[in-house]
Amino acid sequence: MRQLISSGSPFEGEIGFSRAVRHGDRIEVSGTAPIKDGKVAGSDAYTQTKAALEIIVKAVEDAGGTAASIIRTRIFLTDMSTWKEAARAHGELFGEIRPACSFIGTSALINPEWLVEIEASAQL
Repeated sequence: MRQLISSGSPFEGEIGFSRAVRHGDRIEVSGTAPIKDGKVAGSDAYTQTKAALEIIVKAVEDAGGTAASIIRTRIFLTDMSTWKEAARAHGELFGEIRPACSFIGTSALINPEWLVEIEASAQL
């Protein structure tokens, strides 16, 4: 069973990807940017991380899971000095769930206003 989950991102058709793909009891969530109402959500890593995580949780829920189904996150930051802001947002959501997590520094993301982009894996 393969289920494609869309978030309505204009990049989905252009790039040819899905927000998430469920295959059996596994859900993989694509790199998720901090977009809210079609705009970049905030100008700091904390606000952007929260926005991206909200999109991720919704995609996992749309695929039949919950936040507790998430077993791994990968947080890409354009400025590693902001890792504590991103970590605070991550910890507020995942403090009890505690998925495996990586913080990865990158020189740039698609939109220069994005400070963070997040991928996630879930297991049902």
